[in-house]
Amino acid sequence: MSASTTPPAVIDALAWVHVRDGRVLCVRSRGRDVLYSPGGKREPGETDEQAVAREAREEVGVTLVPDTFRLVTVVDEVAHDQAPGTRVRMACYAADHEGEPRPSAEVSEIAWVGHADRGRCAPATQRLIERLHAAGAVR
Repeated sequence: MSASTTPPAVIDALAWVHVRDGRVLCVRSRGRDVLYSPGGKREPGETDEQAVAREAREEVGVTLVPDTFRLVTVVDEVAHDQAPGTRVRMACYAADHEGEPRPSAEVSEIAWVGHADRGRCAPATQRLIERLHAAGAVR
């Protein structure tokens, strides 16, 4: 395949969706300029639930409750701050949790984001917020 016909890279990501009072939880990692959904890439051998639970624990210090995971949506969007043409495919799960979300060592900010403030977020998280808004979950 020549460079002009090489398919774009796709980042396989997972996210925890937590909505409170019409706003969705977002994080800004150290050194980043936009907000993201708490989550990331799976490690070898992890299921979606294991990866989402690990990322939620690492980024915002909560424990997700097994058997409460619900697939909210899958977003396919341009990947922020990656090589041109790179896309992210983000499977978004809601799940009950124990503990109060708080920034971890790798997260410099947590924010509760509504539809009007979605421009502060990476494209995939913007698309998630738009879908949550359309479903009446986010104001």
